[in-house]
Amino acid sequence: MTLPDFDSFLMSWRESVTEGTPTTTELGRRFAQKIVSQWLDAPESGLEIVYCDGAGDGGIDLAVLDVGPEDEAEGQPGHTWYLIQSKHGTAFAGTRTLLVEAQKVIETLDGRRSGLNSMAEGLRERLAVFRSQAGPNDRLIMVFATERALTDDQRVILGDIRTMGREHIGGMFDVEAISVETIYSRLAEETPEVGLRVPLRSHLVPSGTDLLVGSTRLTDLYQFLVDYRDTTGDLDGIYEKNVRRFLGGRGKVNKGMQETLRDAPERFGLYNNGITIVASDWTEADGTVELVAPYIVNGCQTSRTIWEVFHRHYRAGGTGVNPEIEAWKARANDGAVVTKIVKVGSAGEPLLQAITRYTNSQNAVREKDFLALSSDFSGWKQGMAENYDIYLEVQRGGWDSQKALQNANPATRQFERHVNAADLIKVYGAGWFGEVGLAFGKNPPFLPGGSVFKRITALPEDGEDTFGVEDLYACYLLQEAADQLKFGRGGPPARRQSRFIFYMIVITLLKDTLNRAQMSTASRSLSLALAKVLNDEAAKNELITQAVELIEGYFTQGSEDSVHEEPALRNTHFGDLNAFLKAERFGRSRDFTPKLFDALALTQKAMGKSYGGRPSAREVIVEIVKGN
Repeated sequence: MTLPDFDSFLMSWRESVTEGTPTTTELGRRFAQKIVSQWLDAPESGLEIVYCDGAGDGGIDLAVLDVGPEDEAEGQPGHTWYLIQSKHGTAFAGTRTLLVEAQKVIETLDGRRSGLNSMAEGLRERLAVFRSQAGPNDRLIMVFATERALTDDQRVILGDIRTMGREHIGGMFDVEAISVETIYSRLAEETPEVGLRVPLRSHLVPSGTDLLVGSTRLTDLYQFLVDYRDTTGDLDGIYEKNVRRFLGGRGKVNKGMQETLRDAPERFGLYNNGITIVASDWTEADGTVELVAPYIVNGCQTSRTIWEVFHRHYRAGGTGVNPEIEAWKARANDGAVVTKIVKVGSAGEPLLQAITRYTNSQNAVREKDFLALSSDFSGWKQGMAENYDIYLEVQRGGWDSQKALQNANPATRQFERHVNAADLIKVYGAGWFGEVGLAFGKNPPFLPGGSVFKRITALPEDGEDTFGVEDLYACYLLQEAADQLKFGRGGPPARRQSRFIFYMIVITLLKDTLNRAQMSTASRSLSLALAKVLNDEAAKNELITQAVELIEGYFTQGSEDSVHEEPALRNTHFGDLNAFLKAERFGRSRDFTPKLFDALALTQKAMGKSYGGRPSAREVIVEIVKGN
């Protein structure tokens, strides 16, 4: 897909933010919420978002808690609080804005700012507890969110803010800048742009015309990462072509590598397999190779761990001298990492993908983890377009780009419907696999490399169909039905926290109906049946009405089968409904949610009854599925 120019993209991106007549506070909230979800490349559901914006917000518009990747066996995740300061349009006045807002946030965290509103005060208390029990990988990051990328002078100010914050908060504090332009650059076919040049000091020798092999001092690799981040404002961009970026690269570090870097940094190269960098071109001079549009395609965990450990030692602030730290720095200066640099040219995407695949083939990355690099996502995208005239957004921000293209080029294909691929994976996981609590509470299990994603895309047994476009389409229709009924944030009370329960109940009722009619309930059969039902008004009404009535009753206090009567809610979660609904066992066993299972049993029975000579809900649905 050819990207539109940035101004056209920005205009399309703003549409959903400015839709209607939002208040100034609501406008800022929408802006922050959208840019953060796209920056983290995650659905809003599964992110813990705390809103503080308005008078007395302490410089924090919203805060997001990211608990890191799911699989601790592959690394040691840290927890990260992102404190977002949203500055869009004329609200951003350059370096003065950065300094003033940063001072507010630091004073809030340090307990020196009074007059906070109740939301900001509650957040400050949570952050105080977080800081008191933070581990070595936990982070507190202030994020400036703007429309356009910061200038070089403004980036210098970020360094001053980082130093100031660490003097008051400690080494866990950091500052980052994101922008709509950041999202835009991630969508480019060459991300970052071909003109980007980043120097790397390294001991390298040529092997043919397109390969450099050698070693890089750990300190030089760290400086390379610092230069990349300072130049682009987005360190994640260097992993854009690496499958491990999708496994939670932002917060994931390796415990064993950390211990080596901490205890014996000079021996790091003996224990590590090294990194592979691809670039469209390079130039060499005086022991430095200047890389054009570099990506790290193997060694994501290695470089991230080096970044984390060295960042704590070199960017912790302080004007004194610590003999232990100085001794560590001297030893670290003798440490190195094996380095390969491959020139792929400006049109080297196939070669880049092959290098990424083969350099990762010796580690824990499995075949299905390469979906983001292979044809599966692009195949799904093409299939949704050709079969259903739906634009499948693979990376968040893609739909805004597509809208800009459609507005600028009326002759191009005009999509009216769109959906995000990651959102549909969560619909499928909650509905077909019953992972309701996980879907409500977490994102990583549903992303490539996550436990639920692996189960969904695993090669099936007994001749069943692999997950594909037909399943995505059924998920799209189910999500559309939930949207129409206002399930989720901002909906009626019973529906605000029950979107994923709705998906599970609809599929459970449909599966029971097919079972009783002795029809197949394999995953693909369920998808095809659901698509037929949701495309027929009468059958859709019978199925959806039953699901909605069940949920309304389940969330009504005082009813016999109410969620408030679930023993686990009272005894295990001590009345915390939000935590109960996010529990992994929710909806998966009668022992944990007996009231929900009782309500399901009653509804399934009711669907077989006919009234006044009319066919039962079960009969209406079966007739449509059979195509009679």
